[in-house]
Amino acid sequence: MNKAAVIAIAGLAAAASADVLLNVDLSVVDQISITATSAASSGDITGSDSTGVLLADFFGGAGGNSIFTSGTGDLVANGDSSDGTPGLFNSSGNYGLNFWSWTSDDPSSFFTGTTAFVGSATWDIDSDDYADMLAGNASGDIIAFADTDDDGGVVIGQWNVVPAPGSMALLGLGGIVAGRRRR
Repeated sequence: MNKAAVIAIAGLAAAASADVLLNVDLSVVDQISITATSAASSGDITGSDSTGVLLADFFGGAGGNSIFTSGTGDLVANGDSSDGTPGLFNSSGNYGLNFWSWTSDDPSSFFTGTTAFVGSATWDIDSDDYADMLAGNASGDIIAFADTDDDGGVVIGQWNVVPAPGSMALLGLGGIVAGRRRR
């Protein structure tokens, strides 16, 4: 096996074993909340929060609408202080969702083996964007520092929707069935 193949396989193994750094909650209609886990970054990189991190392949298809909104909360890269104005961004036609503008402590850094994020944040979104998010993927890579699908950056971990959108639908159906049985 040649050296390039060994490096490629090692890179895939590292990406496959990356920890979940951010949990995405879509259980409240027209709202998205993102909460940090205590998991460590799987890569080293320094960059600007004005670019932020990309939740790669967040949308099942290219995001239908552009999203440019501020939220509330203290979700930041570990070691940064929150400015209380985390942003979400999606350029129409991109599959990823960008989380950015979390601090005035520029630049931000992620280090292998160190907790990547702390805190949580919530954004109110319109019904079309919410529907696109529910139809999206349940997990994917977090790429720092990238704001669109065609940016470079380094995979530092994974994001995960909790509960998964399919689980929420099943929970809703279970509630309907349980309600019908009581009558």
